[in-house]
Amino acid sequence: MTILPTNTSKKLGLVIDLDICVGCHACAVNCKEWNTGGHAGPLTDKEPYGIKPTGVWFNRIHTFEVTLNEMEPGRTVHFPKSCLHCADATCVTVCPTGASFKREEDGIVLVNENKCIGCKLCSWACPYGAREYDSDEGVMKKCTLCIDRIYNKNIEEIDRVPVCVSTCPASARHFGDFNDPNSNVSKITRNREGFDLMEEIGYKPTNKYLPPRPRQNNAKESNLPPEMHLQTDIQNPILRWFDRALSR
Repeated sequence: MTILPTNTSKKLGLVIDLDICVGCHACAVNCKEWNTGGHAGPLTDKEPYGIKPTGVWFNRIHTFEVTLNEMEPGRTVHFPKSCLHCADATCVTVCPTGASFKREEDGIVLVNENKCIGCKLCSWACPYGAREYDSDEGVMKKCTLCIDRIYNKNIEEIDRVPVCVSTCPASARHFGDFNDPNSNVSKITRNREGFDLMEEIGYKPTNKYLPPRPRQNNAKESNLPPEMHLQTDIQNPILRWFDRALSR
């Protein structure tokens, strides 16, 4: 059984904004590309273009249709999910060999593949489904928060963030130290009422999610000139036919 550190010097993690994530999967794809040649590589791919592709993915994006309240219509919410680097990480304490561990210096949860026997107990213990079994290597793998990137002094400091953060076209992902109350992730979590995923089970995940904002339905009267208003009553029969044909 591996013992978790009582405290960590830093508490590195992610904030994911569900309000602006567009579900483009750029984070998942770039994560796969970087980590295939990185600390946890290679990441297995089997029949990637077949009927039943399988492989190791540290980032997965789920899409749901949700209704926030009775006053607004349903909306599509894209929900990225990876390891949340929990403070009370039972995936660590359940490991019989000490392969799963939480770093005292930054709170990142990692797997020592040299100690891993592929028993999958950690995947059973993780309620978020964040552990990935590499059938080729016979070991468990997971998000590393790109430790081979965030501490890499050979790249510009501005680029020393997880690749999923740097590649997001909507800036829906943020990275920083939650132990620092003045960090970007701490501030945005407070301002937007960020929440823990499945808080009730008590795993104390480091990563936070920002909830979707309510939609603004109080549309104001348009100030556009009359010639720019959308014409809904088309009088010309030929144009009306084209309008119907193109609207199909």
